[in-house]
Amino acid sequence: MTWQKYYVIFLHWEFLYAITAFNLAYPVTPWKFQLFCMPQNVTNNCILLPDGISKNTSNMSVDYEATEEDGLKSSGAYISDGSNTTLYCYFGSGQDKNCSLGMNNIERKAVDSTTNSSVLQQLGANWNIQCWMKGDLTLFICSMESLFKNSCKNGDLKVNLSYTLRGMREELPVVPQTDSFQAVQCICRAEECWECHVPVLTAKLNSTLLMYLKITSGGAIFQSPLMSVQPINVVKPDPPVGLHMEITDDGNLKISWYSSTSLPFPLQYQVKYSENSTVLREGDEIVSATSLLVDGVLPGSSYEVQVRVKRLDGPGVWSDWSSPHVFTTQDVIYFPAKILTSAGSNVSFHCIYKHANQLVSSTKIVWWMNLAEKIPQSQYTVVSDLVSKVTFPNVKATKLRGKFTYDAVYCCSEQECHHRYAELHVIDVNINISCETDGYLTKMTCRWSANPIQSHVGKSLQLRYHRSSLYCSDSPSIHPVSEPKDCHLQRNGFYECIFQPIFLLSGYTMWITVNHSLGSLNSLPTCVVPDSVVRPLPPSSVKAEMTVNIGFLKVSWEKPLFPENNLQFQIRYGLSGKEIQWKMHEVYDAKSKSASFPVPDLCAVYAAQVRCKRLDGLGYWSNWSNPAYTAVMDVKVPKRGPELWRIINGDIIKKENNVTLLWKPLTQSDSLCSVRRYVVKHHTSHNGTWSEDVGNRTQLMFLWTEQAHTVSVLAINSVGASSANFNLTLSRPMSKVNIVQSLSAYPLNSSCVIVSWMLSPNDYNLMYFIMEWKNLNEDDESKWLRIPSTVKKYYIHDYFIPIEKYQFSLHPVFMEGVGKPKIINSFTQDDINKHQNDAGLFVIVPIIISSSVLLLGTLLISHQRMKKLFWEDVPNPKNCSWAQGLNFQKRTDIL
Repeated sequence: MTWQKYYVIFLHWEFLYAITAFNLAYPVTPWKFQLFCMPQNVTNNCILLPDGISKNTSNMSVDYEATEEDGLKSSGAYISDGSNTTLYCYFGSGQDKNCSLGMNNIERKAVDSTTNSSVLQQLGANWNIQCWMKGDLTLFICSMESLFKNSCKNGDLKVNLSYTLRGMREELPVVPQTDSFQAVQCICRAEECWECHVPVLTAKLNSTLLMYLKITSGGAIFQSPLMSVQPINVVKPDPPVGLHMEITDDGNLKISWYSSTSLPFPLQYQVKYSENSTVLREGDEIVSATSLLVDGVLPGSSYEVQVRVKRLDGPGVWSDWSSPHVFTTQDVIYFPAKILTSAGSNVSFHCIYKHANQLVSSTKIVWWMNLAEKIPQSQYTVVSDLVSKVTFPNVKATKLRGKFTYDAVYCCSEQECHHRYAELHVIDVNINISCETDGYLTKMTCRWSANPIQSHVGKSLQLRYHRSSLYCSDSPSIHPVSEPKDCHLQRNGFYECIFQPIFLLSGYTMWITVNHSLGSLNSLPTCVVPDSVVRPLPPSSVKAEMTVNIGFLKVSWEKPLFPENNLQFQIRYGLSGKEIQWKMHEVYDAKSKSASFPVPDLCAVYAAQVRCKRLDGLGYWSNWSNPAYTAVMDVKVPKRGPELWRIINGDIIKKENNVTLLWKPLTQSDSLCSVRRYVVKHHTSHNGTWSEDVGNRTQLMFLWTEQAHTVSVLAINSVGASSANFNLTLSRPMSKVNIVQSLSAYPLNSSCVIVSWMLSPNDYNLMYFIMEWKNLNEDDESKWLRIPSTVKKYYIHDYFIPIEKYQFSLHPVFMEGVGKPKIINSFTQDDINKHQNDAGLFVIVPIIISSSVLLLGTLLISHQRMKKLFWEDVPNPKNCSWAQGLNFQKRTDIL
């Protein structure tokens, strides 16, 4: 403060000299200054005059006399009209509180009691003045505090401020003209305080404000010397607001605030605080930040804080002090009080415990989790005599417990736990981001699942990314400069966002930021190059067909236009139907546009689809193409001709017989895949070989006249005729060859009969058997089937009635002809009796079961009817007067 006094004295000395010598303006200081006005015979030690200027007012009377018409030629005095009293006005220092007018106590009491023009003319006047620019930079204020008490009650007293604003580059005249000033009337705000308001535009803050004060009371007029100031240099900010105190994660007390208005220059803050704990402590510090840390915080302490603000560099005025703010610490201090972290991290809590007004030693502090699980002492650390620390390594994601989305950590003494606790919030931010570029290479879609963190209340998710100019780094990291991306939650539980347009070779480093009420967490970053995650368009013009003669399934396609990389292809195919059982076929030749491969069924309808992917393995498989279907068509000649048999009318010994040739239609698998017509080939020793086209018929009648007649049936489709065909030789000599010794037929059930036979030794080349059967009680045609020659027992599946008569004929077929058949006209007798007994059993058992059910139902109905008839006339004892109040369910033993 001493240097300020000397500085003020020097300034006042210099400027008073300038005022008296050169008629210049007095510069307004950021602090208070005084205006002294007095007669010639009154002296004041507070007036600062340079050397060479005498304080004897008589020497100054002539030099400083002036009239209003002269304007501001005099900067120090004014002589009122109609009076010979000369009052001199000077600016003096307001730093010295002992400065006062030269009056004794009696005169001061007279001044205190009344204020009129005669007193002012005799004793002069003393005004404390301070000027500042309001914090909103719209109003310039000068405040004047009068020496005289109750000055506002003097109706004659008026205070005016005249001012003019000059630009920074505008030259100031030596003697400004009166008509260039504007006057504002000052208002009395309190008993001894007047305020003068000058509106200032923001653009004029750096301009020079010239002004002077004019005070009138009755016949006395006081006019101050000319004053000058730049409003920007005397800004008085508004007091700071939002004063807040909290315990930091390091255990310090953080005092924070913010400025209520925005100013065009940096600020400094003065903080004064007092602590009331086990010891009293006060502090007064000046900082440039909007916060202050106070260490040594103890439980149960009370802090009172006030803050004021001023311009950091250059002149300025301190603001008023903010309203006092009081903060009291709890008996248990946790730092930090809440922790938000990701799964897998290591976290620690500190605490200071005060119990029964006594600080608990850190060695006697124990820790609990959710008051249910005591934390092992191996996780404790003694930081100091009063501070204990607990560490949780590799924490797991918090499990929801009702409405609680965090774990409560309690710091306790050995006797009890305080109800206050710290909160541990652990969120699993292991989020996998997957991106894919569309086949047109115009946009990239990124997705991720929010399932691991969707249960946490009060959080929001945001994808952020940073795009590098070319490719990705080997180890992606979170970049300090990033951009957010709008993503939307889809019905499938995934968030989805679209980048469009895209730079195919740029590296997009992206991560998920989880915004929580306690802060934010970031997932591990991943870097994606759009060109490396392309999902191509599916191949087009897909066709599927069965190749003729080869019999392979051939699938052809057209490669998509994008991307231009070499592609591999994948074909899936299967029999067409509701549920297709797909099989896969890989094609690694990038130049291929078709592929052929064998399939088991050449005559079925196959569905085929194709997809593609970059050959180097980058990116994704395309979607499957639209399915293509094969058409059923002949792909090969039939595998073989149909099986055939004959029916001979008349005695086979005769020289001529009418023969009906029968054959079974070919299946698709044998005909590959259809039969357009059948051709019967005949061969005899005399007439040679000839053929008959019988179309789609399955039988043919011809006349057998030779000893031996060989026939075969050819199946013909669009590709050609079957090459492997069955031959049947009709031979009269061979019809007498009997090799079947016995034949038996055993009915298993109504749909199956077992036939068995015995053969006698022979030297003939036996090819197969033909089994014929028919119902003798009906006029049905015979049925037949071919049986391999190595079989001696066979199951015939058909509809059989056990009580009917059936004829079974077994024909041995040799290469030379058909041998003599073995014929039986009934089932084996033992089997017939057995089945008759079984049939009776099948009839009797259902009858017995039905009768039993009917009898049981009758008994139940009769029982209910008898019960109702028996109890109908028995009165209800509860309705009798003698039975009121008795419990009939309680047993009463009669002795």
